[in-house]
Amino acid sequence: MIDKLEFFIALARQQHFGRAAEECGITQPTLSAAIRQLEEQLGVVLVVRGSRFLGLTPEGQRVLEWARRIVGDTRTMREEMRAARRGLAGHIRLAAIPTALAMVRRITEPFQRRHPNVTFSVLSRTSLQVLSLLDDLEIDAGITYLDNEPLGRVTSVPLYSERYHLITAAGTPLADREEVTWTEVSSLRLCLLTADMQNRRIINKHMAEAGVTVTPTLESNSMIVLFSHIRTGQWASIMPRNVAESFGFPEQIRMIPITEPDASHLVGLVATHREPYTPLVSALLHEARSLATAEAFDRNLLSNDDMPILT
Repeated sequence: MIDKLEFFIALARQQHFGRAAEECGITQPTLSAAIRQLEEQLGVVLVVRGSRFLGLTPEGQRVLEWARRIVGDTRTMREEMRAARRGLAGHIRLAAIPTALAMVRRITEPFQRRHPNVTFSVLSRTSLQVLSLLDDLEIDAGITYLDNEPLGRVTSVPLYSERYHLITAAGTPLADREEVTWTEVSSLRLCLLTADMQNRRIINKHMAEAGVTVTPTLESNSMIVLFSHIRTGQWASIMPRNVAESFGFPEQIRMIPITEPDASHLVGLVATHREPYTPLVSALLHEARSLATAEAFDRNLLSNDDMPILT
């Protein structure tokens, strides 16, 4: 039954029998047979079939919710028994929004020092993808915004607060200012993250609050691409100061706070809410909470320096 539920989750994720079979490491006839056996065991039709996969039936959607819960609990049980035998070991899959990638090491480095038998994989994803990957059990935890768009039923640990700055080369318009407004920044030649990124939606929202719109001349889902264009002196960008500093900008690059409104947004670690957590996720949440101490939280979250809570 557990194997069949795993196959069903993969089919719902891939929405294609061939791709789902490939993901599961089985043949397509084997996958199709397993889904039919699952339907027979449950006494309901789960998949709308035609010449290809056409979606899930209402019963299939409900079974998918149960499948994720049952498979998640089964994985938790297996990990807990493995940890009881051998100590904490295994692999943690993380996904982070692009603006948070530079701070992931602040969690992974101390965690791996305490638990050397644990390995990590880290993906760059949009905030919506982070939540989708959590739902589909494809990652163990994510790092995303906590206070701007709905998160669903997750456990969250605040890590730091983003405050937005104009990042531009010395000698360019507004580069000699101590602070600038969103209205002033809107007139510059900007390179920004793509519209599917929540960071971009936040920027658009604050521009709208200032009564202006932003039309970048270059968009990318890569922070490295944005930084490389800022260095040319032909583009400016809007990003959190701590992200810009992580790239070690030379003195010729200015980082100027943006005001009116003086906006900040909370970023943190999220994991699917379940009790109990897997030993790995439980240890990861503990690591995040130990870093985000109450004293550091008060000092940094309420300040305007945009620096991470993690120190």
